[in-house]
Amino acid sequence: MDEKVREKARYAIKSILEAAGFSVSTLEDPFDLAEREDEYLMILCSNDAREIAEYNTGSYRLMKDGQEIAYKKLLFSLATDINAPDCVVWGRDEFIMFSGEAALNGMLGLTLPLTFHDEKGQAAGKRSATSEIRSAPDAGEMESPGMVIAHMPIRVQKQAAEKIARIQGQATLKLMPYWRYTYQSSGEQVYKDHRVPFDGEGSGGINAINGLATDSGWDALVEAAVPQSAEIVRPKITKEEAVEKIVLGVIDSLTQKIKIKQVIGDAISYEERVMKPDRKNISLQLQQVYIPIWQVRGKKIVEVNAHTGEVLAEPMDEGVEVF
Repeated sequence: MDEKVREKARYAIKSILEAAGFSVSTLEDPFDLAEREDEYLMILCSNDAREIAEYNTGSYRLMKDGQEIAYKKLLFSLATDINAPDCVVWGRDEFIMFSGEAALNGMLGLTLPLTFHDEKGQAAGKRSATSEIRSAPDAGEMESPGMVIAHMPIRVQKQAAEKIARIQGQATLKLMPYWRYTYQSSGEQVYKDHRVPFDGEGSGGINAINGLATDSGWDALVEAAVPQSAEIVRPKITKEEAVEKIVLGVIDSLTQKIKIKQVIGDAISYEERVMKPDRKNISLQLQQVYIPIWQVRGKKIVEVNAHTGEVLAEPMDEGVEVF
């Protein structure tokens, strides 16, 4: 990474660590030092293989009040071929995860519970520090796993959700059903000398309770067990109904209105024509997935997305069944 990117990276890593209770200072360029009580981290942000190798194998004496201190080495790198067995390695995934959690905890006035164990040398892009980025779970949340379903990970725990809701009440975990889809479209329509192609592809999701579209990304989706106490809400919109709704939506999004100019003698006229893709040229793949929701019931009902921490505009479970 060039020096401009390195400086931005150092500032971003500093922000994450400060959210976890560390104080961070410049040690000696390009190194930083993070301190939290008796815990010390030496930090390097680099993509350079030689610099990383020297950092990994180098022996640095750090002194405080005339005493040598023990420390761990933290390496942040966007390179994909990291070999640093003596370092805790953060890559792109860790950066995205920890910076997001730091922002969320900052919004809630919480300290990011980030810990570093003695596990080193993890490849970039994996969780190299055994770090809990969630709010501490209640004793009741430490339970046996329940049903295995495709769902977005639960990143906001009960206690944090109740704080986000800002009402007095108990939070209940619900898994709300969605239909996730991808589609491919092909073919074309020809009218006179006008050709309208419909080649394309896309993805999205709809709420399986009310049919509303969602712009939620599904990259973090996992196939795993959910807590046994969680309520898994039964979809009201069947797979067949979802297919019909989604295909009609895709057709509508691909439909084009064209204006054709016609000249007959001295007269000029325009003809408008609507061109739609043929339904048979649209292929659709559908998957039932779930988004975790904390429902906090007090004087009113507030629902908090257990993956993002966002408060939902209105309750989603009116008249639904759970199983």
